[in-house]
Amino acid sequence: MKFSNGCWLQKEGCGCFAPREVYFTKIEDTKVTLCAPTIHITQRGDTLGCINLTLEITSPAPEIMRVRTYHYKGAVVNTPSFDLELNDELPLQVEDSEEVIKITSGSLTLAITKKNFSMTYSRNGEVITKSTGRDLALMKTDWKGLPYDSGDNEETYIRQMLSLSVGELVYGMGERFTPFVKNGQSVDIWNADGGTSTEQSYKNIPFYITNKGYGVLVNHPEKVSFEVATEMVTRTEFSVEGSYLDFFLINGPTMKEVLTRYTDLTGKPSLPAPWTFGLWLSTSFTTNYDEDTVMSFVDGMINRGIPLRTFHFDCFWMKEFHWSDFIWDSRVFPDPEGMLKRIKAKGLNICVWINSYIGQESCLFDEGMEKGYFIKRTNGQVWQWDMWQPGMAIVDFTNPAAYKWFQDKLEILLDMGVDCFKTDFGERIPTENVMYFDGSDPKKMHNYYTYLYNKCVYELLERKRGKGEAVLFARSATVGGQKFPVHWGGDCWSDYESMEESLRGGLSLMMSGFGFWAHDIGGFESTSTADVYKRWVAFGLLSSHSRLHGSSSYRVPWVYDDEAVDVVRFFTRLKAKLMPYLYKTAIDTSRSGIPTMRSMVLEYTEDKTCHFVDKQYMLGDNLLVAPVFNEESIAEYYLPKGTWTDFFTGEEKEGAGWIKEKHGYLSIPLMVKENSIVSLGSHDDKPDYDYGENAELRLYSLKNGKEASTVIYGMDRKEEISMKAVRNENQIQITVKSNKAYTIRLVNLIAISVSQGEVKIDKKDTIITLCGNADFTVTF
Repeated sequence: MKFSNGCWLQKEGCGCFAPREVYFTKIEDTKVTLCAPTIHITQRGDTLGCINLTLEITSPAPEIMRVRTYHYKGAVVNTPSFDLELNDELPLQVEDSEEVIKITSGSLTLAITKKNFSMTYSRNGEVITKSTGRDLALMKTDWKGLPYDSGDNEETYIRQMLSLSVGELVYGMGERFTPFVKNGQSVDIWNADGGTSTEQSYKNIPFYITNKGYGVLVNHPEKVSFEVATEMVTRTEFSVEGSYLDFFLINGPTMKEVLTRYTDLTGKPSLPAPWTFGLWLSTSFTTNYDEDTVMSFVDGMINRGIPLRTFHFDCFWMKEFHWSDFIWDSRVFPDPEGMLKRIKAKGLNICVWINSYIGQESCLFDEGMEKGYFIKRTNGQVWQWDMWQPGMAIVDFTNPAAYKWFQDKLEILLDMGVDCFKTDFGERIPTENVMYFDGSDPKKMHNYYTYLYNKCVYELLERKRGKGEAVLFARSATVGGQKFPVHWGGDCWSDYESMEESLRGGLSLMMSGFGFWAHDIGGFESTSTADVYKRWVAFGLLSSHSRLHGSSSYRVPWVYDDEAVDVVRFFTRLKAKLMPYLYKTAIDTSRSGIPTMRSMVLEYTEDKTCHFVDKQYMLGDNLLVAPVFNEESIAEYYLPKGTWTDFFTGEEKEGAGWIKEKHGYLSIPLMVKENSIVSLGSHDDKPDYDYGENAELRLYSLKNGKEASTVIYGMDRKEEISMKAVRNENQIQITVKSNKAYTIRLVNLIAISVSQGEVKIDKKDTIITLCGNADFTVTF
């Protein structure tokens, strides 16, 4: 939201009330409180009839500073609020003088000048951002020229501007399909069902991170308006309606450390079960299907050697107009329990589509209405409209009885054999003339609703299936949604442009605390060409989660061409082989908050070129993936400095520089960075198996004086194999802890001697077969 008219003026009718000085200071062990008048106090009379702002500064964790600014503290509405990990506030280091007060947490210091008010954040003495002049202010957009506020709190906002330095770039704010670098964009944090081709977003997160190594979480579930180098080109501005503003400034100093601290605060991404990393196949949305159709798809995949792992039933498993009633449409699924058993006998898990909207034709509508389980209008009537299901109501998850009622209905499906749910929608939540059971503010609930919705379903799955087995396919999210994975990118078209924007949105989401992400392989709306489908398959199966799903047409590969079958088979089996590496990455993500799919700037912040690269990504620590986005089969991608090895061919390439090359459909730029160990499993027919048994650990381009290490975890998350390799000139010392048989492949390295194990030379590689612990030297 913009308030100014150029550099010096405000918009007509807009009043700006910014702190001019610190008048009183109250220092406590864990909190500093400041009284900041918006005029200079020169005499006692100045203390009457003016606007004051009250600032409270605390630190919930080392390297995190919380700043709360109040105009009318009594007008603060606290329900709902983000579910943050706020333990006892930390003791603060405070230096107070006549000119400045300095507040320190770890290496992060906030210095506030008292006479000419300003706020400067520094890291070990180096300024990272600051707020001066009118950057922090109460804004009245219906100002009548009075030096005081009338108290109605209407058309009132608090805004904060934080400086951007030369070359500083802003990322994050949720899953955004607009340019990856947010500088120059106006962003409203407001969940909307707008597809992937607009500025709207299903997953709005009021958090941004910069390449300077800090992040900001605006602690407001309601609409937060960001102006990123727009209204003031050297500022990131955020504003909220009302008379208070609450935000956290999170220090790194690295971008990865910012995400780790951010997810310490908002929750770590939960670890999905190993089976969820396999291939999912959907009925698609408005297509016609019954049990025969479903079984033909399942058998068709099996008979073609494609390791399908999960089958998804989209909306029309229920009768039209009845969504959601959670009852199988008996016209097409007369024996749902028997069908589910038949599918599960083929080794598949089962997902069904749901949402929290209850159509008037649903058998649940009257029950929910009578028991007060729906969002209501302020006149006491049930809130209904015709967008989506005619006459639909929305479950009110602030009502504990409604929360349990919704879980009870889903539990019947779990007992029947369903394993997980696609929790669709949750964005179009009304704000005008509505009320909630617990009195929550409707404007805050608009974005927050999705948190309660997905939490409700995820908790049920944890209770019924066990912790570590729960998984969703969720579309909407807010802060903390990463605790309920997986999220997918929403409704995209079926072309290269949509494939590109989907990746851009996913990388943006992953810069916002989310660890796992998927997208509709082949596109959702319309039907792609076979060319686009095959390229999207490669991208999709080198994403953390992989689902074939469409709208009005099927996504089984044989409807495209025979080669599409080969492509789906090849990349599904490749992902299964990579599961020891991917599962380690997933476990690391659940512990650190660093995503599985990483933007290049997150992994290579010191490389200036990587700051703008958004058509490729790092899959874990060691693999670079660069999808092909054109029918000419040309891949263009950037390699940071170092030696990179083509995963498929073993060819080595040197960065830093751009690569342009052609790729067939059974190929994609999949590059391994130097000093890496990539673990492969012994199975390519399923994603869930014994990752340590007969695993292959591949060592790539270990440089002199460098060390590489890795771990293979079992599906129980216990360490099964650990390996460390250290190079000194022409020798590599390798240490392995294991009680299993395994092989080590030294890629592009022919050994002269190996002091332990059975050795074989395979073209340019040395393969060493071992069992159990090992500690040996390789000379080359």
